[in-house]
Amino acid sequence: MSNRPPTEATLRRLERSSGALATRAVARMDDELPWFRDMPADRRSWVTLVAQNGIASLVEWCRAPGNPPRLTGDVFGAAPRELVRVVALKQTVDLIKIVVDVLEEHVGSVAEPGDEDALHLSVLQFSREVAFATAHVYASFAENRGAWDARLEALVVDALVRGERSEELSGRAAALGWSTSTPVLVLVGATPDDVEDPHSAVRRAARSLRSEVLVGVHADQLVVVLGRDGGLEDVAERVSDEFGEGPVVSGPVVDGLGQAGDSAAAALAGLRAAGAWPDAPRPVAADALLAERALDGDPLARAQLHDRVAVPLRAAGGEVLETVRAVLNSGGNLEASARAIFVHPNTVRYRLKRAADVTGLSATDPRGSWTLQVALALAQLDGDRSLWH
Repeated sequence: MSNRPPTEATLRRLERSSGALATRAVARMDDELPWFRDMPADRRSWVTLVAQNGIASLVEWCRAPGNPPRLTGDVFGAAPRELVRVVALKQTVDLIKIVVDVLEEHVGSVAEPGDEDALHLSVLQFSREVAFATAHVYASFAENRGAWDARLEALVVDALVRGERSEELSGRAAALGWSTSTPVLVLVGATPDDVEDPHSAVRRAARSLRSEVLVGVHADQLVVVLGRDGGLEDVAERVSDEFGEGPVVSGPVVDGLGQAGDSAAAALAGLRAAGAWPDAPRPVAADALLAERALDGDPLARAQLHDRVAVPLRAAGGEVLETVRAVLNSGGNLEASARAIFVHPNTVRYRLKRAADVTGLSATDPRGSWTLQVALALAQLDGDRSLWH
């Protein structure tokens, strides 16, 4: 087989045949590739254009074989960015193979007599060059896309940390493939010192439990947004292993990314106050730190203590509130509490159950009694005299 390039006469015949050859190649794609048949008409037209440009590029390459084909200009033309978005690398390789097969089949009818071997060899060499160039285009796109996604992810997490509420936030998350209606939880803690890439470790942990995830680092804080239908607390517990030393706080589960700022605000306030509870579990719910957060000056926690504890106790009746106060004053001793308010111990137990039902807190539990004490003290400082008279 000769190593010389095809003659100029063969190349001119190939140029004249490029449209018909591209049409035949696309027809074969339609027959052999089910995913190609399902493509919208505009994308199929891109492929037809690429096939025709590819044949034209073959001609130019044969005239100057030392120059590698330029996919972004000569072969893909105006379509590379869109094609890379919608056609996988494996699919593009299949498309190139079909175009090459069609070219090889028509070498005899296109080449000048005696030029068949030269054109056949050029087609094979050119297809190899195109395959390498295609791989480079896809690799470059993946690298650029990864860098863009990382910047977009950082913008979303930063907006949540700053308490931003906007439609643009959901749009950015949607661009990352995030379902905006999925329940969301925000997890915050220290960035690990001994991990080179905490982002990847967190993503692996979250995705192992089929959770959507966004990760950001702010100063020395690691901020993680988790999204899944159900079981978010289990995901948070697993992901908390990827944080650095110290407390890890989870915000409340909210309905969708549009409300994730509320979860982030609670989690960050909890992290600031978590040092007041050295034995807190890891992760600890931000709502379990309402007392510490209120003492740290968090107005949201103070309002929640009022609404969730003080108001329900007042609504439950004076005898329930009186009993709770007695139990708190006695350090949880039910018999002493009963004597102080002149009732039977069983009455104390009954009233404490009513208090627990309306507040979710037990006056005989160390954490519950602490939160009740803080809530009632703050209510008094706020001037809610109905809790004391």
